[in-house]
Amino acid sequence: MEKIKRTFGFILNHPLAKRHPIKAIIRLLIWQLQTGGNPSKLFVKQYLSGLRFFARKGLTGITGNIYTGLHEFNDMGFLLHFLRPEDIFLDVGANVGSYTLLASGICQAKSITIEASKNTAEITQKNINLNKLQDKVTLINAAAGATNGTLNFSKNQDTTNHIISNNELANTDVETVNVISVDSLTIIEKPALIKIDVEGFETEVLNGMVNTLKQPSLKAIIIELNGSGARYGFNEEKIHQNLLLNGFEPYQYDPFARALTILDSFGNYNTIYCRDTEFINQRINAAKTFDVLSETI
Repeated sequence: MEKIKRTFGFILNHPLAKRHPIKAIIRLLIWQLQTGGNPSKLFVKQYLSGLRFFARKGLTGITGNIYTGLHEFNDMGFLLHFLRPEDIFLDVGANVGSYTLLASGICQAKSITIEASKNTAEITQKNINLNKLQDKVTLINAAAGATNGTLNFSKNQDTTNHIISNNELANTDVETVNVISVDSLTIIEKPALIKIDVEGFETEVLNGMVNTLKQPSLKAIIIELNGSGARYGFNEEKIHQNLLLNGFEPYQYDPFARALTILDSFGNYNTIYCRDTEFINQRINAAKTFDVLSETI
């Protein structure tokens, strides 16, 4: 019951779904009926602009798109308005590829997609193949960190799977994963946009992409800073200061108005750090529209 309440609360507070609550709730109910007797079955569902994805019950990183159109509407809307076919998108902590599919399937950008979980990466690859994006997406089954090596990673926690801290190991179902630094990846040329969602390990990811942060082509970083870094003893304010020193400032984005609003600091969830906002605004104002949940945006 509590999970149902959270889901309804999410829909009614979602920037897009709350404008179409009946449609979103009907989509949710149909999904629940479809998966009720098949909790482990993968279903093919429609996304945007002819894209499709595999989903099953419990994969919240992708199923939110079923009933809200775009699970993380503001940030996904920014990606759709900003990216161009000549760009490279780096998706760190991709889960099953919601952002990657938008970047390469709609914007036609090249994606470097990093996902640590073996099981999750297998579904990500299925989603890439389903949409025939093999030529545009390079999937790396590894965790991103400060240096190359191996670490323990949680299993069976869906979008909250994470690198295991020392005091968790005894109580968690884990797998050993390879760790790579972004700067060590020779296949990454000059990313224009990076998304980082690694459940508190953002500090180490950024420590491993010092050179990448300095690339003039990099205009924006979508990063989740929600306090999870505390499990590793990290202070997310230091991430904020690091990004400021690299010329980025924190913003939130309104896809309906195509407007960036500067923030005093990072938010509780995703924050979009931008630099060269004149360039970014030119792009988003000139971007093609996309259709989602009966809206053209």
